[in-house]
Amino acid sequence: MGFINDRFMIDNEVGVRLYQDIAKDLPIIDYHCHLEAKDIYENNAFEDITQLWLAGDHYKWRAMRANGIDERRITGDASSEEKFQAWAETVEASFGNPLYHWTHLELSHYFDCHLTLDSHNWREVMEYCNRLLRQPDFTPRRLMERSKVEVVCTTDAPLDSLEYHRLLQQDNTFGIKVLPTFRPDDVFSDDPARFAEFTTKLAQSTDEEVKTFAQFSVAIQQRIAWFHNAGCRISDHGPACIDYQAATPERVNALFSRKASAETLTAEEERQLNSAIFVMLAGHYKAFGWAMQIHFGAIRNTNSRMHHRLGINTGFDSINDQSRLASSLNHLFDAMMQENALPKTILYNLNAIYNDIVATTIANFQSAEFGVKSPMQFGSGWWFNDTRRGMENQLNSLADQGLLMHFVGMLTDSRSFVSYTRHDYFRRILCNLIGGWVEKGEVPNNKDILTRMIRNICHDNAKNYFKF
Repeated sequence: MGFINDRFMIDNEVGVRLYQDIAKDLPIIDYHCHLEAKDIYENNAFEDITQLWLAGDHYKWRAMRANGIDERRITGDASSEEKFQAWAETVEASFGNPLYHWTHLELSHYFDCHLTLDSHNWREVMEYCNRLLRQPDFTPRRLMERSKVEVVCTTDAPLDSLEYHRLLQQDNTFGIKVLPTFRPDDVFSDDPARFAEFTTKLAQSTDEEVKTFAQFSVAIQQRIAWFHNAGCRISDHGPACIDYQAATPERVNALFSRKASAETLTAEEERQLNSAIFVMLAGHYKAFGWAMQIHFGAIRNTNSRMHHRLGINTGFDSINDQSRLASSLNHLFDAMMQENALPKTILYNLNAIYNDIVATTIANFQSAEFGVKSPMQFGSGWWFNDTRRGMENQLNSLADQGLLMHFVGMLTDSRSFVSYTRHDYFRRILCNLIGGWVEKGEVPNNKDILTRMIRNICHDNAKNYFKF
């Protein structure tokens, strides 16, 4: 029996049955990722396993740095062979890290390779994978099809033309839905020059005057309508913290005008303007029937020297902390509720010490308004919590404070075309957790309920929730 088998990550018989009979072969709805629609449309073959595995993968880059690998063999001008060898040397040091499991799940699932990659067999594995990558089954589209993907939601800037999404929708040879996600990072930028540039471009792209906050809202609504017509049904936000602070409409308008003129605001003024923008955006999302995702809690680009050298998303980010989180979260959602502007919402927490704060907060704002169960969702273990411990913590907090049966489940949050095994990883962990409850006598071994629960979390809830 190979390292990756049907019992991998599952230590009880009920969990094995739930995985093998129900979860294993369900299709995938990957409602949050960082793939590029252009790459899917062009469908170019990968040069080699190094490009497929290591290009842009800051998870692996962090591990390689921890393993003493020189930056030249990580993001530098080293050959593909040198970089793959460096990764193999790192893999054998990564017991206990999910990267070890992800690596071998991908080797097993996509390449039918059951070797455990290390510093001795790296060349054999590399040459074997490179031979397979020349075959038609290893293009981006075929990898998605082989993964049984139904829907993929990319992450896109508000002023994006969405050209490649529209081209994909016109391509009758490809059956997977590739839908955009509205990610307005520029709207929340604390750099006044960046904000001013965005408002200027927003005005140009919508043929609207954007001098007041009300005009800003109208122009943003136009862009949301543009995304909606391209199939978008989700927004996404990535604040370092949630820090709600109310302000009068007059003050919000004054703050907007100053910032749109590239004037620097104080920290308190930023909080007030950003809070008003969040409530405004949420109202538009609700009007269009979208779900709003909030990924909060990352402090980014902390190594300024390496940030200057390599740019963003290169592996120098950490878990953030903050004060007044419970108050801010509840006041933010309450402000949206008062304006009849609270959409379906998925809240992802990066700092696990806040899990129960998040879980109890969303429970305060559940309703039957949207025709779905649990419209307020506690999102899956994210980024640094995309581990067995992190996922189990999130699942247990959700079960403690809400209804796990209605959880919308896993996503890849990845730039890789072979990261769909993270859904398999999650499914194994989920089945093991629930199977363990059964074997401990904590829940009954009711086949109908257990089957529905696993199907719901792994696929059906997402289908019903997003209504793609």
